[in-house]
Amino acid sequence: MIGFVGSYLYQLDSQGRISLPAPYRKRRAGEAFVLLQTKPHALSLYPEDEWSEVQDKLRRISKLKPQHRNRVLGVTASAVEVVPDLQGRILIPKRLREAVPLRSEALVVGAINHVEIWEPNSFEAATAESDPGFDEELDEVFAG
Repeated sequence: MIGFVGSYLYQLDSQGRISLPAPYRKRRAGEAFVLLQTKPHALSLYPEDEWSEVQDKLRRISKLKPQHRNRVLGVTASAVEVVPDLQGRILIPKRLREAVPLRSEALVVGAINHVEIWEPNSFEAATAESDPGFDEELDEVFAG
C-alpha cells in the first residue's frame, strides 16, 4: 500500500475544519484518526492501525522509563479522535490550532505512515534546514 505522500495547501474554515486530501480519504474511508501535537510547529494525524503502534511504543516508554510517564501523559492528553465528515473534513480543536499555530491556511503533508498538518511558513523553514549527512542517506535509499 502506498503511504501518505504529497503536500496540499488548504484553508481552515471558520469552525476550524480542514479538508483531507482526496487520496488520503479514499484509502481510509470511514476510518477514525488520532490528531495530536508531536512537534512544536506541526500536528500529526494517525490512522487507527498506525496509532495502535504508537500507543504500544508510548506504553513501553512509560513502563521502562517511569521518569517519562508524565511527558507521555502530556502527549496523549492533547490527543483527540477525529472522523472525517461526509465532505472529508476534520475539526482541529482550538487548543491544537493555537498550539501550532494555525491561522487561515494549513499545509497537509504526507509523512509516509501518518499525515502532518503544518503552518505553511513553519514547514518551509523546517525543511530548508540543511543536514550534511542527509544527501548520503538519500542516495542509499534511491540507489538503483
